[in-house]
Amino acid sequence: MHSLVFLCAQKLASHHATARGALEVLPTELYPVLFKAAFLDKRTLVLQDLVQTWPFPVLSFQRLLRRCQHCDRAPLQEKPSKLCVQTVILGVVAYLSAALEGPSHGSGRRHCLRVLDMTGLQDDGADQGSESMSLWSRTVTLAKACIDVSKQQSKCTQRTSKRRKGHYSSLAALPPPRLVSVEVRVDLFVNSTSYGVLKDALQANAHSALRLQCRDFRAEEESIASTVGLLEFLDPAGVRQVDLRFNNLGLSGLRVVLPHMAKFTNLVSLKLPYSNIDVRRLSAGMEGSLHYFATQLGRLSCLKELNLGSSRLSGRLRQLLGDLQGPLESLELAFCYLLPSDLAYLSQSLHTPALKKLDLSGNNLSDTLLQPFQRLLREAAGSLLHLDIMECRLADTHLEALLPILCCCARLRYLGVFGNPLSTRGLKTLLLRTAGLSDLRLVIYPYPVDCYGEDLPWPPSSSSLLNGSVDEEKFSRVSAELQQMLLSTDRDDAIWTTNLCRHNTLDYFSL
Repeated sequence: MHSLVFLCAQKLASHHATARGALEVLPTELYPVLFKAAFLDKRTLVLQDLVQTWPFPVLSFQRLLRRCQHCDRAPLQEKPSKLCVQTVILGVVAYLSAALEGPSHGSGRRHCLRVLDMTGLQDDGADQGSESMSLWSRTVTLAKACIDVSKQQSKCTQRTSKRRKGHYSSLAALPPPRLVSVEVRVDLFVNSTSYGVLKDALQANAHSALRLQCRDFRAEEESIASTVGLLEFLDPAGVRQVDLRFNNLGLSGLRVVLPHMAKFTNLVSLKLPYSNIDVRRLSAGMEGSLHYFATQLGRLSCLKELNLGSSRLSGRLRQLLGDLQGPLESLELAFCYLLPSDLAYLSQSLHTPALKKLDLSGNNLSDTLLQPFQRLLREAAGSLLHLDIMECRLADTHLEALLPILCCCARLRYLGVFGNPLSTRGLKTLLLRTAGLSDLRLVIYPYPVDCYGEDLPWPPSSSSLLNGSVDEEKFSRVSAELQQMLLSTDRDDAIWTTNLCRHNTLDYFSL
């Protein structure tokens, strides 16, 4: 239930004129609850007034919009309202504009705001209608705001310079203008359509009153030169994740890009999926590039998460991971054409006892990889929270062999087995055997093979399972039976679903 304080804040926010007058006398400790009420109810005029008179050095979305004692809703778990996010950005721009123009243009409040923290907002990479705001949209909006503030700042500087050269130069020197600036802590997403505006904003960062401080940087389909150019503009101290995907870099491109990441001394996560790496038939020159790539990875002293998904790494895992200075806690090797020697190395490495997240999807675990995977799973059982083995050609017999070890993963929270040729009987066995894993709250399971048409080939490939025709009536019965089993085993707190969208909400930093 909402608290009385929150209900009063909602009432006040619903009347803009009253709220605006109240801000002059409102106790500072009530600003956060009024901000939350205005954000939830989309009271944009009140939001903008709140931002412009914010009485604290930091305005943090994570702190203000998480579930609290006053409100039973947690907006951070929902898609951010485009209108409200834009309003906050405009409010900061107006606040800085007033500060740049001088005290006579501002309100009675002091200029306290120094940091706008916009990290932590939900995003799946794309806009979901006119009401929500994606990471790409936030990036572009903030970049344009930074450019606008920088231009206004230049105009104010020019006017001040002219006044200094005028009448006052013969009398007494004018006091220097008081510098007011706001640092925006944000995650950035750039592609070919947003590259230009983001580059301009980052170039202006050093002297702008509105500065971008990037936490997580994501670039898609960018050239080597564009990627390196943007990395060079980022503040080294603030970056914790770099995600470069669909960039077709290859080993030769990564040889150019990776040295620019050594300056990110707090880099925890590096994601390089779909980078067109193929180590299976390397020339002598490419052998040198692979060695250099591994050496550069070893220079990232804080690295805890590595994603090399959709790279062909057959037999080279020891070479790639052997130089790392500390154990990885998240390792994603989906569709990497791994060999038994790769999993044998991994099971004996310093990484496995520390692994919280492991993704081996798309590797054939049904054949020669099965026993090495069993050993790997046994070594990781004490720490593993998140396991993805989707599209690994695991049938009921293979699952039976894995279940004794899987049930030892007492801390497991997430299990992904979608795209494997499991029967209804196999799924029911999996549910019953894992019911004792009290932390297991999300299972992404496949459509059972007995729910497909008779034309399903055997053994079915991943593509035939993904594209085959499912008897929806049969599957509805199976789904209902699984839900009933969850109830009967007192595991109605767990979600069993075929919906892959739920999978995308989990990442290393949420574990």
